[in-house]
Amino acid sequence: MLRPARGLTRTESMTEAPDHTTAPTSDAPAATVPVAPVADTASTEMPSSDTPSTDAPARKRSRGGRGRRGGGQGERPTAETGQAPAAQKAQQPAGQRPARKDGAPAPRKVHPVLERLFELYPQLFGARFRPLKLGIYQELLAAHGDEFKAEDLKLAMGLHARSTRYLECVAAGHPRHDLQGNPVEPVAPEHIHHAILEVFRRRQGRTKDDLSGQLRDRIIAAIEASGVGREAYAERVRARDDASNAALDDALAELARQAAKREALMRAFEASGKTEAEFADMYGMDPKEVARTLQRVRRDKADSEKRAAEAALATVPDAPIDVPEPPMADDAATAPKSDA
Repeated sequence: MLRPARGLTRTESMTEAPDHTTAPTSDAPAATVPVAPVADTASTEMPSSDTPSTDAPARKRSRGGRGRRGGGQGERPTAETGQAPAAQKAQQPAGQRPARKDGAPAPRKVHPVLERLFELYPQLFGARFRPLKLGIYQELLAAHGDEFKAEDLKLAMGLHARSTRYLECVAAGHPRHDLQGNPVEPVAPEHIHHAILEVFRRRQGRTKDDLSGQLRDRIIAAIEASGVGREAYAERVRARDDASNAALDDALAELARQAAKREALMRAFEASGKTEAEFADMYGMDPKEVARTLQRVRRDKADSEKRAAEAALATVPDAPIDVPEPPMADDAATAPKSDA
């Protein structure tokens, strides 16, 4: 029986391999499996110190390797793209916001002028936005012209007015405020309407649910709060966008259906000759609900008559006012006296 020659160390009896490569990815003993040469030697070849021996247990594989601690050569590729993080960062399109770990985009950087406006007017630009009065840009420029450039302030105010938070406060129907935070004027119905449309357009883009029903209810609430009537409201807010007009028509149709239902209840009540409580008991209805519905019909009728009277008065031209001319004085009375 032949024995190995004396004096050989353990490392000399192990299979030799290049010592400039990294650990293998397979757990099988590499001493009996030939390694085919490939282009990426850093992921296939084995160092001599990692090769298992036949007369000793396998050592723990080293996680070192060339370029592991260096400046990015040894970065592992990701499972999604097969590229190292540095390469992915280099291939990111310019102007695109980097995504956070949870997949959501990183928050936008606030314009420095808006940050300063928040410090100056927290009641307007703070945690709770408020609709701003018309012409507030000129007031801000007049008050802080030495601090803000006109173009920078105009850009910042445009960003603020187009933000979703500001559109939401306008869509809610809050009044406009001045620089001191005082309400000064209501927001026009058409401004509220278009803010509602834009808010729901952005919400619909973030969900697969159909929000058309919610949009219809918001428009109905805006129409009833405007106080101008359905027809006048439609004339003021109707646009060239087919989708916006379809949402408006849907809300108007629902309002007409509700109004017809209330008016039918009023006709039935008037024909019954009973009191509201008796009428509700006869049909098994809630007396409070019947009283509210009948009161709504009476109020709507009064408002409609009032608007019709105002419209008729506005169409009547102003009658000319005859102003009598002063009587002409006699020439002899008005002539200057002679000194003779």
